Amino acid sequence: MKKITSLLAILMLISTLVSAQKYMTKVGTIKFSSDTPMEKIDGVNRQVNSALDFSTGNFVFKVLIRGFEFPKALMQEHFNENYMESEKFPNSTFSGKVTNIKDVNLAKDAVYKVVVEGDLIMHGVTNKVKVNGTIEVKGGKVIGLATFNVAPKDYNITIPQAVIKNISEAIKVDVNVTLDKLN
Repeated sequence: MKKITSLLAILMLISTLVSAQKYMTKVGTIKFSSDTPMEKIDGVNRQVNSALDFSTGNFVFKVLIRGFEFPKALMQEHFNENYMESEKFPNSTFSGKVTNIKDVNLAKDAVYKVVVEGDLIMHGVTNKVKVNGTIEVKGGKVIGLATFNVAPKDYNITIPQAVIKNISEAIKVDVNVTLDKLN
């Protein structure tokens, strides 16, 4: 029931953002990196849906877990089947707010420091997050950038003992979304 309520809230928020003629994209990028002395693992997903309402600061994104690509097919298989269980948990979502959205001037091309707070849902687990990032206003587009760390254990992602030294305790996540104004 909690999952259905969360999904409905996200869908309502996205619907509100779309009808409010704000900013969105369907081709954002999320990269993650796990770097240990044993192995470096990088994944990238270029199918990130994101929306931002400048009147309220409401910000959402949704990423299809199976959309992550890896340099090695075996990494991708293990990621989807063993760790993220993407059949059971097909998406990761964020729903929150840019808390200082009023500091961003859409009429002036510049880079603005922002703080984003909200709920990150991954692997069926919801955690509150607070992330520093930037919003760059450039030629009518809005570019959102943020880097933060995610601990697999915080999202009940089990790492088998045989490979525990191959995966970082904190995974570096980079978000890059270029949002266009909706007409």
